[in-house]
Amino acid sequence: MFNWLSLVTGLFYIVLGIVVIVYKFFFTILEPAIAYALGVVLVIYGVFRIYRAISRIKKSRNEE
Repeated sequence: MFNWLSLVTGLFYIVLGIVVIVYKFFFTILEPAIAYALGVVLVIYGVFRIYRAISRIKKSRNEE
């Protein structure tokens, strides 16, 4: 269950990163350079979470 929740969380981070890049807003108005940097970091972290969840799901299926 935790692995599937981690997948959803990863998708949430990717969507949040895209929203920050497009709207340049994250609790306050951001300057474009900061919005792009924060958005890219959020997207990369989301991809990392998804990768880690998929690898754990594959590992748990191989152990069964």
